[in-house]
Amino acid sequence: MDTTDLYIKFDANGYCNHCNTFEKKIKPRIFSKQKRKLYFNKQIDLIKSGSQGRKYNCIIGLSGGRDSSYAVYLAKEFGLNALVIHFDNGWDSELAINNIENIIKKTGFDYYNYIVDWDEFCDLQLSYLKASVVDVEIPTDLGIFSLLPRMANNFNAKYILFGENLETESIMGEGWNYKNKLDYINLKAIHKKYGEKELKSFPLLTQLKEIYYYNIMKIKQINILNYANCNYKEIEDLLKKEFKWRDYGVKHGESIFTKFYQSYVLPKKFNIDKRRAHLSSLICSLQITRDEALEIITKPVYNNDELKEEYEYIVKKLKLSSKKFEEIMSLPIKSHFDFPTMEKSKTYSFLNKLKRLKYLFLFDSK
Repeated sequence: MDTTDLYIKFDANGYCNHCNTFEKKIKPRIFSKQKRKLYFNKQIDLIKSGSQGRKYNCIIGLSGGRDSSYAVYLAKEFGLNALVIHFDNGWDSELAINNIENIIKKTGFDYYNYIVDWDEFCDLQLSYLKASVVDVEIPTDLGIFSLLPRMANNFNAKYILFGENLETESIMGEGWNYKNKLDYINLKAIHKKYGEKELKSFPLLTQLKEIYYYNIMKIKQINILNYANCNYKEIEDLLKKEFKWRDYGVKHGESIFTKFYQSYVLPKKFNIDKRRAHLSSLICSLQITRDEALEIITKPVYNNDELKEEYEYIVKKLKLSSKKFEEIMSLPIKSHFDFPTMEKSKTYSFLNKLKRLKYLFLFDSK
C-alpha cells in the first residue's frame, strides 16, 4: 500500500495502519492449523446434522474464481451435497466458463445458472458509470448476495457457503470500494436517476427479505475458507490437479468487466490499483514477500494489444461509442453518499431498532 490510499497513516517505525490492523485485529482471529482442522470438522458436522432430510446440505455461489472454486472442492471432498449457483451477468470469460464446466463435471453437483436479462443489467451498470461513483461492481455483488439466500429458501437449504476469508481479503484502501454491498437503497437511487429499464430479473435483497431469510427461515452463512487451509499457491495447485483449473492472472479476472474495471477504470479515473490491497493481504498472511508483490505491481495487467481488444469489446457490449465512454470517464467523481443510502433511511433505522430489541429480549429472557 502507498499514498494512493489517501487515508493511509504510518507510525514511527514506518508501518502503515493496514499492517498494524492486521497484526492487532486480524491475525488473532486466524485459527492455528490445529484449531482450524477442529473447527472445520465442526462446521461440516453442523451442516450435515442440520440438513437431514433435505435434498441439499448447502448452497454455494460459484464464479469460477479461486475462492469459490475451492469452496466447491471442499464441499465435495467432505461429503456435502451442494447446489452450486452461478450468477450470470453476461460478463463471464471463456476461461471462467471452462473452469466452471470442469468443476461441475468432476464434482457431479447439481448446477443452477441464474441468467440476468442483459439489457436490464447493462442499464444498471451504465447507471453506476454515469453516477461516477467508485464501486461499479455493486450491481454484481448485490446480485450475488441477493440471489443466494433466495435460492437457499427456494430449495429448502439451510446453509450458504461463502469463499470469503480473513487471510487474503483483509486489506482495502479507504474509499476504494463501497463497504455496504447490500445497500439496495443506494442501488435503486442511482438506477432511478440514471437508468431507463425496470429491474425485473435482477434479484434484489431488501432489508425485509434479509430479515425473512436469515431471521425467520434461519438460513445461515458460513465463510468456510476461514476454517480451511487458505494458502493461495497450494489452493491453485490443488484446483489445477482436481479440475484442470486455469488462473486468470489477476484476482476476480474470471469476469471480463471486473478485470477491466479494476485494471483500467479504477487506475485511470480514481488512481486506484486494487492489486496493492490484494497483494498486501497476502504479504501480511506470509504467502508472498513484499519484494515479490512490488515486482508484480510493476507489470501491467494488459499489454497494449490486449487492452485495445478488451476496451473495444466492453464499450461495444455496453452499447456505447468510445467517445461516450470517455465522456463518462471524465465526469467529476461522486461519492456513494451523494445518493440515498440505507444508513440515511428511516425504515432501515426502525427495522434495526426492532432487531436490537429482539436480541435484547432474547438475552433478558435467558
